[in-house]
Amino acid sequence: MNDQAVCCYRHPDRAAGVCCTRCDRRICPDCMVSASVGFQCPECVAGPSGTGHRPHPEEPRTVTGGAHPRDPALVTKIILGVNVAVWIAVLAAGDDLVTRLELFGRFPLRDDLSAGVAEGEWYRLLTSVFLHQTPTHIGFNMLSLWWLGPPLEAAFGRARYLALYLLAGLGGSALTYLVAPPDSASLGASGAIFGLLGATAVLTRRLKYDMRPVLAVLVLNLIFTFTWSNIAWQAHIGGLVVGTAVAYGMVHAPRGRRLLVQTLTCGAALAAITALVVVRTFQLG
Repeated sequence: MNDQAVCCYRHPDRAAGVCCTRCDRRICPDCMVSASVGFQCPECVAGPSGTGHRPHPEEPRTVTGGAHPRDPALVTKIILGVNVAVWIAVLAAGDDLVTRLELFGRFPLRDDLSAGVAEGEWYRLLTSVFLHQTPTHIGFNMLSLWWLGPPLEAAFGRARYLALYLLAGLGGSALTYLVAPPDSASLGASGAIFGLLGATAVLTRRLKYDMRPVLAVLVLNLIFTFTWSNIAWQAHIGGLVVGTAVAYGMVHAPRGRRLLVQTLTCGAALAAITALVVVRTFQLG
């Protein structure tokens, strides 16, 4: 049984180290058909006209069940454009706009007036994810987004990828709000980027690719997180945990209940984020 488990389903005498990204059956090099993400077997590529024993949808699907986007970087481009547009707006408006959009729990503006998430400005949990001040800050984050985003968007599909990005960003904001001093400011897309990095690790393992490059980049970024000054490590860790968990639920959802499991995964992540925010808000009175 163990020998059969690592052999091609079409050629039982040939070793197979790769699984079809659609039906999960093992395929040898002669049966591997290159897809946008990973490889597919000949029957899945043939679609309904193939001779396989499993039914296939008419439209090819990604590893998470999403539709293959014509432009696998469209959502990434939009997210990048929003970040750049906000940065330009900050350059034009100055620090006043930063103060209105950045993340902090509670900051006294005057003796009789405070601002922050604890004061009901929950939008800061999201707006801070798209906010940058220095060219180095936005440059590094956007390069990382452009490197990680398109492959994930191609694998997850646009809607799932966007949900992954936003939940990872909110996860980083929620942990920052919970742990950091309430008057300390935080901003940047780093939490969402770390979420994409965690999702890349999950996808790489699911497709049985070499994990070493991804793990090396992850370890290097974690070292920078805890050794460089002026870095909100809470955002990085929160984004990494949420992005990894959401990606795992999306990638490993059972085929027959894929949409349900993926929806529940995203809902559970959003509920956990909301719970952290509510708890911290009560702590701050």
